[in-house]
Amino acid sequence: MDTVEEAPGPRRNRRRGPYAKTEQKRREILDSALEVFAKSGYRAGSLREVAERVGMSEAGLLHHFPNKSALLSAVLRRRDEHTMSIVPVEDDDPVAALKGLVELAAYNASRPGVVELYCVLSAEATTPDHPAHSYFVERYAWVRKRLSRTFQLLQQQGSLHPGVSPESAARSTIAVMDGLQLQWLLDRDSLDMAEEFRRHLDSLVTFELG
Repeated sequence: MDTVEEAPGPRRNRRRGPYAKTEQKRREILDSALEVFAKSGYRAGSLREVAERVGMSEAGLLHHFPNKSALLSAVLRRRDEHTMSIVPVEDDDPVAALKGLVELAAYNASRPGVVELYCVLSAEATTPDHPAHSYFVERYAWVRKRLSRTFQLLQQQGSLHPGVSPESAARSTIAVMDGLQLQWLLDRDSLDMAEEFRRHLDSLVTFELG
């Protein structure tokens, strides 16, 4: 069984000549793969279609990414890098962390392809033999841990509503975010994803994030 492999690490900026062209082509491939995997899922999405979208052969694509699972890994890593650039990971400012989550919801609303990719792959990866199964299991565990810590700090500050546990707040927040994304994909004019998510967070804490 193929599994999601460690994606190549970030490369230095300002490379010129063939290096710059290679990096540009990799970005084009990742953009194409995101669209294909979001539309068809990992299993049905083909390397040939990804390659055709960027005007190259499948063999040429494999020069940049050795196999399909490596390509998927790079796509997911790129998504996570965008996420981490928006949501602060510091443990000492839970209010900033919650505001970052609202900003992330607003950002996601501007990137429907990214939202679709996540919804399709996370559902598809529930089967243990999917290459991204371990990735999503570990990612959800990590997000729950981070959110539980955030709500625990708020509880210690007296800012979490009585009767709400940090663990349940973390799980409900993940569920609301995922559910809003799915509803938004089905009818993008039916809701403001960031605003609805902010209201959920406001219902958990004793202050308003708006």
